[in-house]
Amino acid sequence: MLKSSTARIPADLLPYEKFEKYGEASLTDAELLAVIIRTGSSRKNVMEIAADILALCPYAKGLEGIYELSADRLRSVPGIGRVKAIQIKCIAELSKRIAESKARRKLDFRSAASVAAYYMERLRCEKREMVYCMMLGTKASLICDECISIGTVNASLLSPREIFTRALECHAVSIVLVHNHPSGDPAPSEEDLRITETVKRAGEIIGIRLLDHIIIGQKRYNSIL
Repeated sequence: MLKSSTARIPADLLPYEKFEKYGEASLTDAELLAVIIRTGSSRKNVMEIAADILALCPYAKGLEGIYELSADRLRSVPGIGRVKAIQIKCIAELSKRIAESKARRKLDFRSAASVAAYYMERLRCEKREMVYCMMLGTKASLICDECISIGTVNASLLSPREIFTRALECHAVSIVLVHNHPSGDPAPSEEDLRITETVKRAGEIIGIRLLDHIIIGQKRYNSIL
């Protein structure tokens, strides 16, 4: 018979009791994760398993590492099966969408910082370069935003023709380009500068202005225009 998952955890350190006494902000990353996992295994209690998960990703500390871990990688931890792995990944996705929702309410297309904050959670952990185009109407109102290109680890495959074909279909009067650098360094490459100038000139001819091209890195961004 399996031992209780909390059998070796002092009563005053149980995450549920700590939550009730001090509130959710008092919980450590491991304790928050333990609440989601709920149960331990025959060898380790739930807090030990939570600590093992947080140590899985050596280049991302704490809960940030969960974004980097696949469900299969999570299942490599003894005590984490299919259901728990799915639950953990869904919680990570939920937190990302909450962050995006908050950033969207504050979105100001005149501010590179505002646009970068909106895309930061979505793009900073992607393994390939992804290019998003924000199609804007009159008074810089957002018509839609779409992923128009998925590239490789260090290069995006971006076509100005595809950008403006879609922008014209949406009746956009201006656009903002956003893409990520999986390396974490948002400094623009020579290709980034070249394609930005090409898109800017094409937009001037067509009558759809490129307002900015923003590069997302690891908690950093760079505005080209």
